[in-house]
Amino acid sequence: QAQLVESGGGSVQAGGSLRLSCTSSRSIFSFNYMGWYRQAPGKQRELVASITRGGSPIYADSVKGRFTISRDNPKNTVYLEMNSLKPEDTAVYYCNARLPPYTYWGQGTQVTVPS
Repeated sequence: QAQLVESGGGSVQAGGSLRLSCTSSRSIFSFNYMGWYRQAPGKQRELVASITRGGSPIYADSVKGRFTISRDNPKNTVYLEMNSLKPEDTAVYYCNARLPPYTYWGQGTQVTVPS
C-alpha cells in the first residue's frame, strides 16, 4: 500500500512558475515508475512527465523545455517544476506511482493559469 499526497498547486499568471510536490508514504525507490498526469475540464487525463527508478525522464511534447520532473529518494518526493506556464496548462495535476501489479494515484492538485 502507498499513499501519494500532492501539493504546490495554485493560480499563477501566464509566464509564471510553480513547483508541484508528490510525497509518498513509502519509499519511492520501491516504485519502478512515477509520473505526473493532468486532466483539464472536459478532457481525458494525459501524461505530463514521468521518471523511472533509474531517473530517465519522459515529457509530453506540450511541456518539453518548460517542465522538469525530478525525484528525491531520501525525501520520498517527486517534483514537477513548471516554468513559462500557459493558460492551456490549467488542469488538475495527479501524481502516479507504479509497482506492478499495483498503481497508485494522489488526490490531485489544481493548477490555474488565467488567460
